[in-house]
Amino acid sequence: MSAFEPDFKGAQVRQSPNCGERRNGRRPDMLVMHYTGMATADEALDWLCSGESQVSSHYFVNEAGVITQMVPESVRAWHAGESNWQGETDTNSASIGIEIAHVGHRDDSTPDFPDAQIRAVIELSRDIIERNPIPPQRVLAHSDIAPLRKQDPGETFPWERLHAEGIGHWVEPLPVGGGRFFQEGDSGQPVEALQTMLALYGYGLEVDGVYSSETSAVVRAFQRHFRPARVDGVADASTIGTLHKLLSELPGVA
Repeated sequence: MSAFEPDFKGAQVRQSPNCGERRNGRRPDMLVMHYTGMATADEALDWLCSGESQVSSHYFVNEAGVITQMVPESVRAWHAGESNWQGETDTNSASIGIEIAHVGHRDDSTPDFPDAQIRAVIELSRDIIERNPIPPQRVLAHSDIAPLRKQDPGETFPWERLHAEGIGHWVEPLPVGGGRFFQEGDSGQPVEALQTMLALYGYGLEVDGVYSSETSAVVRAFQRHFRPARVDGVADASTIGTLHKLLSELPGVA
């Protein structure tokens, strides 16, 4: 018999020991999407539920769209690791995590996600958002909150489709083209302005006017989520224009 009832009524339950109390009484206001990056769904679920792994998530969605809850939403799952969003570094206390069974990046690309799986992720995400105060701009990729370490769920994850179903923040990306761009090794006020915009949106990076490897990693994370047509860490006109459009829709941002 399960020790807890699933928060999402369509979920199976398989408990993971890798969890603890949310710190400072924090109620979750973020939703973080992951891929498992493992060969099979069964292998991934076993690992997430093993005390040896020291990792978990609240939910797991396999390729057929079957949803398994491993940790109650009221509890802090260990899915985000070292991370930062809007200056908050204890992302695990602030978030609910969804692990999506997927082999991950292969040769710097990711296979598409099955339709049944994405339909299940949409249904689950809608339910989570209805029960928790999660604004669209805080539905995030693991790579958004840990850009130096993570690439998931990758550039083939259908953020636009989720947004059409009322989940997450999205604008139509500006088309990739020519124009001025910034890349690793550049420096100066324009780079500082770019870093300031990325930080204003929520990305954790130092605003110092130097286009470092860290800044390049953050730009790649932004591109994976919001301008997936080209993920190269170069801040071209399409990337910067798409960032401007997103910022213009944030409450309280001119």
